[in-house]
Amino acid sequence: MTKAEIVAEISKMTGVEREKALRAVEAFMQIVKDQTAAGEDVFLRGFGTFTTKQRAEKVGRLIKENKSVVVPAHKIPYFKPCDDYRSMFLG
Repeated sequence: MTKAEIVAEISKMTGVEREKALRAVEAFMQIVKDQTAAGEDVFLRGFGTFTTKQRAEKVGRLIKENKSVVVPAHKIPYFKPCDDYRSMFLG
């Protein structure tokens, strides 16, 4: 499902104009992005948690140049669904 499809579904379900639904979805996404970039977790009870994970430094390869490079430690965005959703898919 794309962002446009989500906006259309929200608009249809709530009766809100598409433009207002789009602004709400984009505002939500911006808040999640800003908070996780600042190191804060975003908890949505009954849905899941948006957070970041720390990746350790590692050695990678540049295949075209046939040489090794060091990939520095970095953070990546991560979503952890709540237990209710995990159990739906895991049995």
